[in-house]
Amino acid sequence: MNLKHYPEYKDSGVEWIGEIPKEWNCSKIKHITDVKISNVDKKSKPSEADVLLCNYTDVYNNEFIIQNLDFMKATASFEQINKLSLHKGDVIITKDSETADDIAVPALVTEDLDNVVCGYHLALIRPNDEMQGDYLFRLLESKQINDQFVISANGVTRFGISTYPIKNSYLMVPSLEEQEKISTFLDKKTSEIDLTIEKETRLIELLKEKRTALINHVVTKGLDPTVKMKDSGVEWIGEIPEDWEISKIKHVSLRILTGKTPPSEREEYYDKEELNWFTPGDLGNNLVLTNSSKRISKSAIIDNKVVKYKPFSILLVGIGATLGKVGLSIDEGTSNQQINAIEFYQDKIMSKYGLYYLYGMKNLIISLSNSSTIGIFNQTQTGNFIILKPPINEQKRIIGKLDEETMKIDFTIKKIQQKIKLLEEYKKSLIHHVVTGKVDVREVAV
Repeated sequence: MNLKHYPEYKDSGVEWIGEIPKEWNCSKIKHITDVKISNVDKKSKPSEADVLLCNYTDVYNNEFIIQNLDFMKATASFEQINKLSLHKGDVIITKDSETADDIAVPALVTEDLDNVVCGYHLALIRPNDEMQGDYLFRLLESKQINDQFVISANGVTRFGISTYPIKNSYLMVPSLEEQEKISTFLDKKTSEIDLTIEKETRLIELLKEKRTALINHVVTKGLDPTVKMKDSGVEWIGEIPEDWEISKIKHVSLRILTGKTPPSEREEYYDKEELNWFTPGDLGNNLVLTNSSKRISKSAIIDNKVVKYKPFSILLVGIGATLGKVGLSIDEGTSNQQINAIEFYQDKIMSKYGLYYLYGMKNLIISLSNSSTIGIFNQTQTGNFIILKPPINEQKRIIGKLDEETMKIDFTIKKIQQKIKLLEEYKKSLIHHVVTGKVDVREVAV
């Protein structure tokens, strides 16, 4: 999209802003809005009124705050309700973060909300009659504006911004009519970009489903569609190739090990970083694991604070939100207690085949876990889990075929992810250039 510049610019009077369109002004936030820092926490008190709480995650995860979000139930005083109830045109920003560059994330309240108040760790910014909420929201999405908050953030392990830097940050202020045109333009263009991103994201999910279905089919039915089949005797498996065997993981593996976490106060267990120490967060899109995000010293093994597994062990997450995730550890290493490591006998189950087999069985593993409150698939359940055992030569062919096909799918997924990243960058750039007056959209038809 080719957008023209404004006919004339002037010095804004603010060094880091530079020039702005001739008819625009610069103003501190406190002169065109009312800024309120929330003190409403998540606790419910019998002396207070019941409310719905718009929390940090509601703002961080949503551009637009609407009535049907799943707000937390809490209580607030009548003074807090009067001060912090949410109305159409309000903009909320996050005022705390683990990193300074992830602070002041904005969200726009698009309607008057019934009994919803702004929660803790948030700042409520309500525009006055010189500023439109939609335009203010887009301004606060701009990196140039947001950088003021990043610079002002204080902290070491957690960063925050106080009322003063929020109120004294600068904004560009066009006329209300122009704010309306800018907001309308950006609403349309960003919606188009978001729709494209949504479609591409859905395509990635479909490709991942295709990958799982392909792996599941090949590790249970083999590669030859004409091969003679037999009843497996296991309902959820059905028929399998005639020359395949059925076993339990414990009968085809040397050991099944559950990991441990060395005491965090013992610095000597962590200072040398000699061995991988995998946690569920390390198991993701890459099935082959090379480096863990955190490593430990060999002294933790000597003192029996962790259990070391052999190279080419299969790691299976056995508890928590990522239950069923798997990975193949190329080197010897260790893991925390959420992971079971399987050391397959290589003359019975090749590691890469075992990896693909368990990957294809993720949904079944989840369904078999003790999931009354939190899913658990322990060492005993892992050992008793059914595994199909093709002849070794066929395992090699299966590995080769799945390596080839999953590589194609993963390559396509990576290309789509790159496209999504470019779209997200374009969206940010478009918002920045429009709200800061770098380009003129007043005459653009929308």
